Amino acid sequence: MKKRAIISLFDKTGAVEFAKELDALGYEILSTGGTAKAISESGVPVTQVSDVTGFPECLDGRVKTLHPMIHAGILAIRDNKEHMAQLENLGVTPVDIVAINLYPFKQTVLKPGVSFEEVIENIDIGGPTMLRAAAKNWQDVAVIVDPSDYATVTKELKENGEVSRGTKLTLAYKVFAHTSAYDTLIASYLREKSGATVFGDTFTMTYEKVQDMRYGENPHQKAAFYKEIGNGFTGTLVCAKQLHGKELSYNNINDTNGALDALKEFSDTPCVVAVKHANPCGVGTADNIYDAYMKAYNADPVSIYGGIVAANREIDAKTAEEIAKIFLEIVIAPSFTPEALEIIERKKNIRVLVLPDIAKPNRSDMLDMKKVAGGLLIQELNTELYEDGDIKVVTVAQPDEKQLEDMKFGMKVVKHTKSNGIVLVKDGATVGVGPGQTNRITALELAIKYAGDKAKGSILASDAFFPFDDCVEAAHKAGIAAIVQPGGSIRDEDSINACNRYGIPMVFTGKRHFKH
Repeated sequence: MKKRAIISLFDKTGAVEFAKELDALGYEILSTGGTAKAISESGVPVTQVSDVTGFPECLDGRVKTLHPMIHAGILAIRDNKEHMAQLENLGVTPVDIVAINLYPFKQTVLKPGVSFEEVIENIDIGGPTMLRAAAKNWQDVAVIVDPSDYATVTKELKENGEVSRGTKLTLAYKVFAHTSAYDTLIASYLREKSGATVFGDTFTMTYEKVQDMRYGENPHQKAAFYKEIGNGFTGTLVCAKQLHGKELSYNNINDTNGALDALKEFSDTPCVVAVKHANPCGVGTADNIYDAYMKAYNADPVSIYGGIVAANREIDAKTAEEIAKIFLEIVIAPSFTPEALEIIERKKNIRVLVLPDIAKPNRSDMLDMKKVAGGLLIQELNTELYEDGDIKVVTVAQPDEKQLEDMKFGMKVVKHTKSNGIVLVKDGATVGVGPGQTNRITALELAIKYAGDKAKGSILASDAFFPFDDCVEAAHKAGIAAIVQPGGSIRDEDSINACNRYGIPMVFTGKRHFKH
């Protein structure tokens, strides 16, 4: 019996060449529409699917291949005598190869100003149905969804007269991975349009690989970097362009993302954020990017070494000269002057990234996800700080306007510092950061240690409430001038009384910012 292949493609890359190979191997080619036309014009004989089904394409092409004459030929198990007898009685020829790719739903969704109706029309029905049928019957049908697999199939057919079981199983896997991602994109689009919650009974998302990584957090861990699909990510790391340096590592990407998250809190003023191990180690704001960088650097010259520097304004030559004096993993900014780029690129290994929309705020619907063994934690991205009208001065001593400004600065930084976190700030710059400690007093002691004499007169910002007055006692001994914290502990009176005892203004924001 002559072998039969169905080729019906939106992306016709390699289709004609593949059809010629199959024709030379004795296959009958079934096809539809534009694919049939392209193959026929190349000189390869083509049978229209409608000639096999005895039913014309209809409903503007919505119905082409949805017919038992096609699907019975795909789904029949060759080793099942009853199946094969039924095919003979029904006059159905088995299908041995199915090569399909789908309407470009993703490309359609990403088109500017695309209408809902156009998106819906680019939901493929017949293609996924044939792919799934062929993949289900993988042991008898070689199913191809990726044009790069044409060569593998033709090579095995020429060498062995058939496609190996191992290859057919791999091809079937690729089909279900592809249709799963395709369906997930459709579901995500319709969820957004319908206003349904993202926190449904099941959760699926589609990501596309950006790159394989040399390794993960440690050399023995395999890793890869994926990006979300959509138009709303222009201010995120996946849209950055690398201008210089080695390939980004797993830790580079994680740390740079943390730097960007913190940087976005300061879009209204020139700002530089330095990050080490996903925690801010220096943050500075000023009237120009050079002074902002120097504030961030001077906050902790030791920890910034080997870290990430993110700036929300163009890097000029003067700033680049300072950057070039130390070892940094990455510098990312919206732009670099030609002189600045030339200076930084003298350092062979530093990664230089440009992200024009670097100050674009994150959205809560971007989601924050943490994989746990056997499960997944999902929450909205933390895009809030606090409302100015909600802050409450709870002490007799009142903060002045400058202290209130530094309080907001401190809360913006501690929001992106691992809990338990304490940040000390002064004059629009961090002077001490205590991240990721098991208790708040230890975090404060660490921040005071790094700040040294700069702790005197600084503002203390905490990511969560003080359950005891020990932090106030330590703050007083270090000469800290004022405290800002969420409040809300049943023991708030302890810390309030301690502040009143030492004349330290304390403000409650009512908004906690744990980050684990």
